Amino acid sequence: MIHPLPDIMLEPLVRAGLLEDLGRAGDLTTDAVIADADTHVRAVLAARQDGVIAGLDMARLSFALMDPRIKFTPHLADGSTVTAGTPLATVEGPARGILSGERVGLNFLSHLSGIASATARFVELVRPYRACITCTRKTMPGLRAIQKYAVRAGGGNNHRFGLDDAILIKDNHLAFAGGVRAAVERARAAAGHLVRIELEVDTLEQLREGLDVGGVDVFLLDNMPPDLLRKAVRLIDGRAISEASGGITPETVTAVAQTGVDLISLGWLTHTVRVMDIGLDYSS
Repeated sequence: MIHPLPDIMLEPLVRAGLLEDLGRAGDLTTDAVIADADTHVRAVLAARQDGVIAGLDMARLSFALMDPRIKFTPHLADGSTVTAGTPLATVEGPARGILSGERVGLNFLSHLSGIASATARFVELVRPYRACITCTRKTMPGLRAIQKYAVRAGGGNNHRFGLDDAILIKDNHLAFAGGVRAAVERARAAAGHLVRIELEVDTLEQLREGLDVGGVDVFLLDNMPPDLLRKAVRLIDGRAISEASGGITPETVTAVAQTGVDLISLGWLTHTVRVMDIGLDYSS
């Protein structure tokens, strides 16, 4: 069971989406076509393909902010696996509010469910192995909290949320600092006692140097093929967490997991994943 995010975190995003959609004059189509403002309808949110659901609270808020009289009744929870045709929630209330809030609600729900579904696919592919699937900071601006929430809904783990909750020394840091030893020693001197240090390495030579310096909690093994990853894991030998990253696909993730790495990070889970097809259908 995934713990939902509080409404105080979600509402500003939904409100911004609705304001963008309503523009300067409101919903011209709905106001014209639904002549009676008191017209009440019942509709069902339903999955149109198999997947894992995330973002039901975003959909609920999209209707509630349009009209608090709208009743949103979920039939399952985020993190649930569904098949095409599964009803996700029932929406009842004034037709105008439902029609005006529909697209924003579906945009969030479909996007987050797409992330959860893709994550769940990778989690299943590596289930026999020790590796955990994790996301990265490659998120859309303003949507990081909910995109990372969707990864959790799909059974994945979260990488750092920002620049302020861990130290991750990447290739450009090494280049500007003058190498592995200088960068790691400076990081160690600056890090608080609760801050972990991760070092990105491209070669076994860099990995050996990082191990020799000491104080590195996680090694990011970047763009290494499986045979090199296996050697890197043996070198680390449990002294730190190993993370594989770079160009990993559903076709290659199993081979990566078989190397014994602890984490497999995938940026595209949040920045280019396909939405899940979800619709709102009128129910008599």
